[in-house]
Amino acid sequence: MVRLTMEIFSHKESKEEKTFPIASIREGVVFPHIETILSFGRPKSVAAVKAAHESDGLICFFSQRNPRLFEPKKEDLYRIGTLAKVARILETEGGLQVWIKGITRIRLQSIEAEVPFLIGKVEKVNEVAEPTDEVKAFTKILISNFQKAINLGKSVDVLTIMHLMGENDPPSLGDQIAYTLELDTDTKQELLETFSVKRRLEKVTEHLNHEIGVLELEQTIVSKTQRRFDKSMREVVLREKKKSIEEELGEISEEDEEIKELDKKIKEAKMPPQVNEKAQKELKRLKNLNPNHPEYGYIRTYLDWLVEMPWSVSSPNKTSITQAAKVLEEDHWGLEKIKERIVEYLAVMKLKSKRVKEQESKKKDIGGPTILCFIGPPGVGKTSIGKSIARALGRKFIRMSLGGIRDEAEIRGHRRTYVGAMPGRIIQGIKNAGTHNPVFMLDEIDKVGIDFRGDPSAALLEALDPEQNHEFSDHYLEVPFDLSKVMFITTGNILDTIPPALRDRMETIRFPGYTEDEKFHIAKKFLWEKQLRFNGLPENQIEIDDGGAYEIIRRYTREAGVRELERSLATICRKIARKIADKEKRKIPTIVKKSDVAKYLGPRKYSETLAEKKDEVGMATGLAYTEAGGDLVLIEVALMPGKANLLLTGKLGKVMQESGKAALSYVRSRWEQLGLKKNFYKDLDVHIHIPEGAVPKDGPSAGIAITTALVSAFTKTPTRRDTGMTGEITLRGRILEIGGVKEKVIAAHRAGLKTVILPKDNKKDLEEIPAKVKKDIKFIFVSHMDEVLKIALKK
Repeated sequence: MVRLTMEIFSHKESKEEKTFPIASIREGVVFPHIETILSFGRPKSVAAVKAAHESDGLICFFSQRNPRLFEPKKEDLYRIGTLAKVARILETEGGLQVWIKGITRIRLQSIEAEVPFLIGKVEKVNEVAEPTDEVKAFTKILISNFQKAINLGKSVDVLTIMHLMGENDPPSLGDQIAYTLELDTDTKQELLETFSVKRRLEKVTEHLNHEIGVLELEQTIVSKTQRRFDKSMREVVLREKKKSIEEELGEISEEDEEIKELDKKIKEAKMPPQVNEKAQKELKRLKNLNPNHPEYGYIRTYLDWLVEMPWSVSSPNKTSITQAAKVLEEDHWGLEKIKERIVEYLAVMKLKSKRVKEQESKKKDIGGPTILCFIGPPGVGKTSIGKSIARALGRKFIRMSLGGIRDEAEIRGHRRTYVGAMPGRIIQGIKNAGTHNPVFMLDEIDKVGIDFRGDPSAALLEALDPEQNHEFSDHYLEVPFDLSKVMFITTGNILDTIPPALRDRMETIRFPGYTEDEKFHIAKKFLWEKQLRFNGLPENQIEIDDGGAYEIIRRYTREAGVRELERSLATICRKIARKIADKEKRKIPTIVKKSDVAKYLGPRKYSETLAEKKDEVGMATGLAYTEAGGDLVLIEVALMPGKANLLLTGKLGKVMQESGKAALSYVRSRWEQLGLKKNFYKDLDVHIHIPEGAVPKDGPSAGIAITTALVSAFTKTPTRRDTGMTGEITLRGRILEIGGVKEKVIAAHRAGLKTVILPKDNKKDLEEIPAKVKKDIKFIFVSHMDEVLKIALKK
């Protein structure tokens, strides 16, 4: 081969350049001193190979920089390539199979022709050979490592192995091993362009050592996998042998014992026929599965859920009406109408339970219990009254918070096909209760969210519908479960955010905010004793007097419920507990008086009343209803030189903004009766502002308050500071009915107002207002805005 090279470049041309056909290689590199078979399919490459074979058999191979190019130019080829001889060709349907022998390294000088194939002028590249001891050492290491790689499973054709085993020439050895390495085109081209034999042997040794490391790692992984597989197969065979031996001896294996135990539990669970059939079917599948099968654990978990569900377990119905009423009175102060409604509910349940068997025998549907929905501000006792109902009935109590739930699967569960599937939280709660007739409270139903995972409120429709919840379908159980015996109670702060379809399935019971007197009794009778107990203080030795309780209620809290009140009492108890722990016996109080409150709670947080200190022009006091109970809305109107523009601020909703526009239109339409000039508004801008600008406000009930403030501003007449008002206004001045009267009136009483103006149609709501509040406040019912102005404005 060396002699052939010398013959080719023997004629002394300029820089020993000669012209040969060129074939481009898409992927990989052809090295000198190698024999291999290449496939060609592109027309120019096929033509170049055929032309070389028909002449002297010599052809140049250059690798492409970009393998995706179909017809590469000179700049698309690497400059260093290999001159080779075509030994034999075989034509196939897809192109040519060519046996070639690499001869020497060459450098591409120019492309002489591109049609019908590439013809280029090349020159030979001389290698730098150094017959040193280091080169000999690298040669021996390469041969040894190559044999090791073959032993580890490296894939090499027999012809290459035969050449390498008898090869001692370092340049040839380096090229042949480089050709067999699993390297990318760029790395192989780098080896081809390394003209120093010593440096090339060094690089090939590094790459071969890395490949040996990978092969050793692969062999280790395969060996571990094989051992694990062999162990698994061995266990299967031994398990089958053990099973056969146990059958011969009449013994029962652990797996069979487990199956037998499950079968016993299924029978004891007293499932409905449809559920029992499903359980037996799954048990049969479990018997036929190997314990190592992936589905074995899923089926076993599913059967555990089925047998642990309380299909036939129920709590005894202790529905003594007298006892229930007594429990409710013991646990809660006030809320008389709510307690009365709950006692009625329990009475109906008691009567229905006596007729169940009779009606079932006649195949008549008596329906499930009504779903109660407690709506009211935070801290008024919605959740605690649910616990009292469970205590009165002697049933288990389950509380599930729906606040922030966005995934429907939280209610209905996941399909069993999912990894880690679980039943929904309703089924989980009933399983944990161990009875199919608990009191189940769904808290914060007004705060359920909706996103791409579904609508949880829609999933609640079936569970909370007395007409269909006797066959509630959970995605995990895949069998119906009877929820008709469950007493569902839902709670929320506002009714508007509950979907109408869900709201329609429930009976709404509204919880109003507490009056000052109710808070006083709750603090004295329940909260103080509870906080003494929670903070480790002796219950009968430390008391809070009436003045102290009223001081906390009036000056440190302002809320519809009693949570802030309870926190204030807890703060006092903690400070007393610290004194006792520090053994300051002389300073330990036995009675917390009004004068002591500031020592424990600091300066007063609120003034005695929220009402204005004096009568003001352009001001009016409205009454609002929020999810936290009733509140006062102070409306301010400012008049400025301008062009009859109306500006509304205070984070108002669309309805309240429309109320402001309607109020201004009413004032403009009544200019003559109000003693104003005809075009009184043309040179003025009107700004209506409702303070606490960060708090969203909406609703039509501030209509008469806005109108009063506007009239006050235009006529320069002060409004009465002790008068609050609520009602919707029309363009003609009629006053329409509004909601939340009780909460608004309690807020007015808390703020110290003396007069409250209400729409005439709301007179019926006066029955719900506590007697103490009615005694302190004068109520005036009106049907037209003219009546309001006579009362609210100072003459």
